[in-house]
Amino acid sequence: MAEVKLFRTWSSSFALRIVWALKLKDVPYDTIFEDLSNKSPLLLEHNPIHKLVPVLVHNGKSIAESLVILEYIEETWKHNPLLPEDPHNRAAARFWAKFGDDKVFPPILDTLCSKGKEQEEAILIAKDSLKYLEEELKGKKFFGGEQIGFADIALGWLAHRENVFAEVANVKLIAEDEFPLLSKWRETFADVPIIKENLPPRAKLVTKYQAIRESRLAKKAPK
Repeated sequence: MAEVKLFRTWSSSFALRIVWALKLKDVPYDTIFEDLSNKSPLLLEHNPIHKLVPVLVHNGKSIAESLVILEYIEETWKHNPLLPEDPHNRAAARFWAKFGDDKVFPPILDTLCSKGKEQEEAILIAKDSLKYLEEELKGKKFFGGEQIGFADIALGWLAHRENVFAEVANVKLIAEDEFPLLSKWRETFADVPIIKENLPPRAKLVTKYQAIRESRLAKKAPK
């Protein structure tokens, strides 16, 4: 049997993408939890450029960057496909995955790490991007259609991380009256057993992001 190892942390939403993909494809693997404040020599060996998680090691060969790893998983284990057969739909799934990383995650993180006018501006930018996701979900259960697909996994952090940010920063971005389809998708996605069973403890995430918010705001405070 092929040897598969996943380097991750307990909280990384990027690493969680790989957990979900491997579980959905029923691929057995070993987990190596990392402390990024004290990175192991093995992590540095397998990801010498970025020195971050996630890293997938398959038969001794390492792959870094979560979206790249998802592509590798899809190409290596072809059962329970995450990407559709149609080339245009495959391209669309990749587009929305990248859109989430480039246009959705940064402003939502900014709402967590700011306040006042800066936070208000970040909220507007985040909601502007979320409107595109709302539109894309029209007539769909998941971004992948009736089944969880590549884009759902890539955007899955919205189903469990955004409401943590909302609690910590006192900002509600995905309200049901404003984003009904995205709100429904978030509930449906998070209720899938493989997704739900592998989510990190919410209380622990709140504590983590409270500390991050306090640290970022302290750095921005006038001396």
